[in-house]
Amino acid sequence: MLTLFHHPMSSGSRYTRLILGEYDVEVELIEERLWHRRPEFIALNPACTLPVLLAENDLPVIGATIIAEYLDETRGALKRSRRLLPESPAERAEVRRLVEWFLVKFENEVTRHLARERVFKLQMAADMGGSSPDSTAIRAARNNIRQHMKYVEWLAATRDWLGGYHPSYADMAAAASISILDYLGEIDWNEWRAGRDWYSRIKSRPSFRPLLTDRIRGLAPVAHYGDLDF
Repeated sequence: MLTLFHHPMSSGSRYTRLILGEYDVEVELIEERLWHRRPEFIALNPACTLPVLLAENDLPVIGATIIAEYLDETRGALKRSRRLLPESPAERAEVRRLVEWFLVKFENEVTRHLARERVFKLQMAADMGGSSPDSTAIRAARNNIRQHMKYVEWLAATRDWLGGYHPSYADMAAAASISILDYLGEIDWNEWRAGRDWYSRIKSRPSFRPLLTDRIRGLAPVAHYGDLDF
């Protein structure tokens, strides 16, 4: 069985978990709190970043996009119609563009700041960076949500799935990031009809079910988080 070092409020970790679920890969999950800087984890990944997949022969595969490529080559190629990376080079380029959008741009402008201020700081001891949330950082991140959701709305309204005609890594990356905001109650779904319909379809997939059971100690999810019809 493979092992995934992750954190439930890490979008890259959620992205990886969704892919593993789509490909029916059994995995042992180990929650890693990076601020502890465990020597055993740093031995696997000196950069001390998540996620890390301990693959066959205890090979550490590091980083969400690298893990996704590894899983596509070792599992996805065998899934045919269920493969999450299209066959066409042009379609692959579009999916990869959107993956970078959500795991880099969306992460840097929204998710990373809200997760840090509203989740990680509450889990950290004071000597490891724990403190009260920075309201300025939260406000700046919230101001960026609307523009990103406008783009999700456009993609969802003009395409069958965000990356094209079939579910793809693009949908998994978007769902991974958005689900963290949804847990925290940061999205008003009444504003985003097409985006809401797309997200409901993603939430209904078997691969998403484990994410719906995630809970952060001391921080319960918004009431509709686990509902498929919300």
